[in-house]
Amino acid sequence: MTTIRILLVDDHTLFRSGLKALLQRQSDFEIVGEAADGLEGVKLCEQLKPDVVLLDIDMPQMNGREALAQILVTQPQLAVLMLTVSEDGEDLADCLKTGARGYLLKNINADFLLDSIRRAVDGDSVLSPEMTSKLLSQLRGGESSKSKRSGVEQLTQREREILAWLSRGVSNKEIARSLDLAESTIKVHVQNILRKLSLNGRVQAALFAVEHGLDKLP
Repeated sequence: MTTIRILLVDDHTLFRSGLKALLQRQSDFEIVGEAADGLEGVKLCEQLKPDVVLLDIDMPQMNGREALAQILVTQPQLAVLMLTVSEDGEDLADCLKTGARGYLLKNINADFLLDSIRRAVDGDSVLSPEMTSKLLSQLRGGESSKSKRSGVEQLTQREREILAWLSRGVSNKEIARSLDLAESTIKVHVQNILRKLSLNGRVQAALFAVEHGLDKLP
């Protein structure tokens, strides 16, 4: 079993302790470090090279948005999950645009958090259900309908099919198995979809598919 190495970055000591206790009960998780502010989190991330970072937004020294940006400069493929109380749509959009693998609210249940961490390591994007409508609003406000139609028209038939699979929240591995294609081929298609539609990740792609009626499998 592959061990997932996790770094916790949160200024609330009691919350961090409870989170650590929960995660340590999982046989495939290892807590490699803790930080109480964004600046310390960036330094530990560089030193410890974790697989996943759980990162709060509102912290002293350096907030989570700034820490996220600095972490991804040197480790762009790292799975960083924002774990926060902020339901602000701008925080959500900024973090996803910067490259966060997910945006989770602290009121999620334990099973959802554990599943999200594992999915993020596999390359999936994760989002608290409560934030879905806010992300849709950001999508609607951030791009004209004309440019959206133009992006959709550029998609090949295969890309449309994969976009429909993305709307179901499945991983590249599952899509590859269903279509009898290599996982690397699916990854290239997903990258092309995101580029053509000017989207910032799989979560946005899934929501885009649902919003525009592109979520039906052939």
